[in-house]
Amino acid sequence: MADSAHSGSGGAPGREDGDDRLLAALRASESRFRAAFCDAVIGMALIDPEDRIIEVNPAFAALIGRGVGELVRTHLHEIIDPEGMPPRLFTALVHSQRERFRVEKPLKHREGHTVWSKVTVSLIRDPAGQPLYTLALVEDMTEQRRLGDRLEYQALHDPLTRLPNRTFFFERLDAACLPGTEDRGNRGGSGRPVAVAEERRVGVCYLDLDGFAAINETLGHHIGDELLIAVATRLRRGLSERDAHLVARMGGDEFAVLVTDSVGSEQLTALAGRILEVLERPFDVAGHRLVVTASIGVVERSVHETTPTDLVKDADSTLYWSKADGRARWTLYDPDRGAHQLTRQLLATALRPALERGEFTIEYQPLVGLADGAVHGAEALVRWRHPRYGTLSPDRFIPLAEESGAIVPLGKWVLEESCRQARQWLTEFPDTETFVSVNLAARQIWDSDVVADVARALDSAGLPARLLQLEITESALLGPGGRPLQALQALADMGVRIAIDDFGTGYSNLAYLSRLPVHVLKLDGTFIEGFRDPAPPTAGHSAAAAVGGGGGGGASGASSATSSATSSATSSATSSAASPATSSAPAERPALPELHSRRRDADEQIVGAMVQLAHTLGLTVTAEGIESAAQAERLRLTGCDTAQGWYFARPGEAELVAAILRKGRPAPSHR
Repeated sequence: MADSAHSGSGGAPGREDGDDRLLAALRASESRFRAAFCDAVIGMALIDPEDRIIEVNPAFAALIGRGVGELVRTHLHEIIDPEGMPPRLFTALVHSQRERFRVEKPLKHREGHTVWSKVTVSLIRDPAGQPLYTLALVEDMTEQRRLGDRLEYQALHDPLTRLPNRTFFFERLDAACLPGTEDRGNRGGSGRPVAVAEERRVGVCYLDLDGFAAINETLGHHIGDELLIAVATRLRRGLSERDAHLVARMGGDEFAVLVTDSVGSEQLTALAGRILEVLERPFDVAGHRLVVTASIGVVERSVHETTPTDLVKDADSTLYWSKADGRARWTLYDPDRGAHQLTRQLLATALRPALERGEFTIEYQPLVGLADGAVHGAEALVRWRHPRYGTLSPDRFIPLAEESGAIVPLGKWVLEESCRQARQWLTEFPDTETFVSVNLAARQIWDSDVVADVARALDSAGLPARLLQLEITESALLGPGGRPLQALQALADMGVRIAIDDFGTGYSNLAYLSRLPVHVLKLDGTFIEGFRDPAPPTAGHSAAAAVGGGGGGGASGASSATSSATSSATSSATSSAASPATSSAPAERPALPELHSRRRDADEQIVGAMVQLAHTLGLTVTAEGIESAAQAERLRLTGCDTAQGWYFARPGEAELVAAILRKGRPAPSHR
């Protein structure tokens, strides 16, 4: 009994010890949790099933500028912006079977500013697995957010002018051009929004400062930067703050103004006019008073008719039209002019490949002696047999070749082919010594060793240098720099004949002629106008003259002999733009006989004086664009040496010249 009693009384202290240890462990655990809860550097909050705060730690309270006690029983939505969150967070977590919820949210600070935070809400369960409450962990993200905002601002704004940059501009333009249905107060009878995608419009004023490069070069880039800042400030104050239009710096001295939901081109042109007004007052920059103008390209259209890329491309093109038209103005985009420019660009891109594919050919127009009627030579006129546009005359592609530099390989090919053809004429007709005349572009002199090119062409063809004539315009010959003169002097020393083409339309520095290595003056076709028959032309004659373009002898005139179908295929923009002016212009009155006679006499005297001057200097004279026997006879009486034009022969294959040489002289062309 005693033993049993002793053993029974000894069990109670063991259980009590176990309970004490468990209680101590729980208290230690709670103490550790409370220490972690209170001392944590991130905010923590226990939230009941009604989304009201049970308890918060000091870090949470400090984060929003409040005391720990005043936050107890506060609803979570009074502190955290409820947008994007479930109305009942506890219920949502329980029903969705999610253990936690993460989101970046702005918290409302006592002083009114926003505290950005990363909020993680976890569901807390009892030992049986039943949900009790939620625990919110709140981490301050304000500095990271500010850093992100600063980086985003820097990515979307120009660091010099603080204006939106090109990236920002395109983001806004992309958004403005998005198709879709919008509610702009237009509702049908059912009250539903009406689709207005096709009604939405957008416009851009794209501007570039005129002469800005000169300011940079003369006053320095620091003055240029200050000027850009001043221009940006005026544009922002005059446009962005007033009309809420986006003003952006696109790069360099280019700016753009975006007008979303525009109402027509009139709104954009009025805006462009206001931009010019804003910039017309002088700028005082670092002690310099600077006057700045701008050229502006204006594009406005429906969003369903364009893309952001096309809109800016067309605005940029129109900007350069504005510069080409005289600067300090705005120009509205013209689809016809745009189509013509696109055709020019396509042709410019295709020039070099076309030369490699052998798409170019040469036609020859005889140069006839006015005294003896014999063919003395022939001018080489290049043509482009384009697979899509047909035969293109030189005026369609030579300017493009000069701009792009393709004139150098093209000119070299023309030179080589022409020398080869002249050698064939010399072989077949050794007594005539028919020379070939080749046009030489100024860029061929500047961008290549033209003397070496000519020497190789002559040597390869076996052609004597005296049977090659090179034509260069007087503007290129007498322009700045001495390289053209040096090159032409070297060519003349080789025995090559040098001709000044279109004489009388450029510098016309007569005193300089005696010092130039020149052998021939080619009179521009405009001087031959007065030599035409004074009798009114017949309808048929007028039609033929219209086709000839009044220059039937020269490179440009001969080029008009190409297919008219080609012209309509490739110059739809130009022809459509020109047609209205042509059709709506009033018919010109016929010139009075005495005025016509006076002009004819004046032209004859001018040509006669130039011929005498040329002969005095030991030069010969060639006239272009001869269309009648009367013109040829009057020019012969002035002493003009040779002539070319449709009266003698139109440009044609090399066999045309050979056939004339076999006959001895060309048969006059009767149209």
